[in-house]
Amino acid sequence: CKTEWDEIGCWLRAEAGQVVNLSCSEVFRHFSSNQGYVYRNCTGDGWSEMYPTYEDACHFSDDSEPESETSYLYTFRQVYTVGYATSLISLLTAIVVFAGFRKFRCTRNYIHINLFSSFVLRASAVFIKDAVLFADETLDHCSMSTAACKSAVAFFQFSILANYFWLLVEGMYLQTLLALTFVSQRKYFWWYILIGWGLPSMVLILWVLTRFFYDDRGCWDDNDNVGIWWIIKGPITASLLVNIVIFINVIRILVQKLKSSAMAGNSDTGHFMRLAKSTLFLIPLFGMHYTVFAFLPENTGVAARLYIELGLGSFQ
Repeated sequence: CKTEWDEIGCWLRAEAGQVVNLSCSEVFRHFSSNQGYVYRNCTGDGWSEMYPTYEDACHFSDDSEPESETSYLYTFRQVYTVGYATSLISLLTAIVVFAGFRKFRCTRNYIHINLFSSFVLRASAVFIKDAVLFADETLDHCSMSTAACKSAVAFFQFSILANYFWLLVEGMYLQTLLALTFVSQRKYFWWYILIGWGLPSMVLILWVLTRFFYDDRGCWDDNDNVGIWWIIKGPITASLLVNIVIFINVIRILVQKLKSSAMAGNSDTGHFMRLAKSTLFLIPLFGMHYTVFAFLPENTGVAARLYIELGLGSFQ
């Protein structure tokens, strides 16, 4: 029996005589914790009819529940589409402002421009991925495996990696600014470029090659193979951990400077207070809220992940 898409679930290839099941919690993962199952037999003539039906096995009274799920996901998609569109317009405007005025041309703002560019890539990648993977509701999601959809997913993964690594660069720059006051920041800029764009490129190439040779299924938009998924997740988690350490160290440096300024009676206290406020403002920008899920299994708190990573993240 060949792999078959029933417009709700995917029935993977099976040998004649096998009985295959799908869990309700797997098919309707965002809305149902029910552990009921639907079954199909693989016979010599192909797949049998499903038994029991989704409605009976998953305690749906009628077709309204799948429809409500579709309606919910459609509404949620509209929310994050508005979020990413708003972010896209704001970011492009900011990049034009930074690039258009000579007084804004400095190392700090060059780093900001690259960070904003990574957010622009991320928003664009979401739109591209949605257009390629979900534009046609009749697509067979079991067998869909084209170069276009794999490229869209790879571009999406690159944009996410670049986003996190430029957040890391922002943290590194802030610490360098405070710790090495009299050192020229310009000479570090190309190292920042290498970290922000070079490391994500290397990680993505490794992930693409690994998927191509060892797990070339579908559109590469799944994370069933935990080992391969950690090629992407590992560097992101590491960058978040390093940023947490940097953030704590920055707070420590600021506290020391505030104490020394207060004891010496300097007028720099206000300057350091402004730095402290801006640093505290950078907590959500550094992606600290993503560490909540960093070490949890991928199927944990799926609904919460949707809200945080797509809902809040799209407006970030």
